Amino acid sequence: MTQPEHHHDHGHQGHGPGGDDLFSEAAWDQRYRACAALWSGHPNPQLLAEASGLPAGRALDAGCGEGADAIWLAERGWVVTAVDISTVALDRGAAHASQLGTELAERITWQQADLFTWEPQAQSYDLVSAQFMQLPADKRTALFDRLGAGVATGGTLLIVGHSPADLNTTVARPPAELFFTAAQVASALDPSLWTVQASEARLRDAHDPDGHPVTVYDEVVAARRK
Repeated sequence: MTQPEHHHDHGHQGHGPGGDDLFSEAAWDQRYRACAALWSGHPNPQLLAEASGLPAGRALDAGCGEGADAIWLAERGWVVTAVDISTVALDRGAAHASQLGTELAERITWQQADLFTWEPQAQSYDLVSAQFMQLPADKRTALFDRLGAGVATGGTLLIVGHSPADLNTTVARPPAELFFTAAQVASALDPSLWTVQASEARLRDAHDPDGHPVTVYDEVVAARRK
């Protein structure tokens, strides 16, 4: 992901030579250490769109990066579990939260875990958010299944990814096989358990590596657990 964009993007560093090694804690820690801030520090726009109207409860931010989404939720009264494989990213998020005040910081639990294997407590969260987890299809499907299992009755599962349509833009993107569509994710949700509230590609303004404005699409799935 290019620095001008606002979201955090987990996955594309892990593709290619080395395979899963590049998804590892060491690889992500190295990537974060290479710069003072890997992401913009702004919360992801589709989280704002989907969560602004929800009553505060317990939230899981899966792949939280440097914590902008978790902090935004905590500012609105949510009690947040922020999970990431990188301790460097988690330390940055915790430091930023502490700067914003003790009350806010105490609403966030920063947890290091490998999302390839970690499982949230079953049906424990009113919101589970996974933003731009660009992973191989088998790992992505298994992860989304585990995250869905963590959503409480009446809670929301929010999954956002880069659209395959973005392959035609000049914005840096992961390899094509790591993309997914909202329809693919939504179709995997058991209709006896989920009410799909959004399944679509949404237009978003972004910038290419040279800072020029471009149009991209976010694949967005929001579903409510019955």
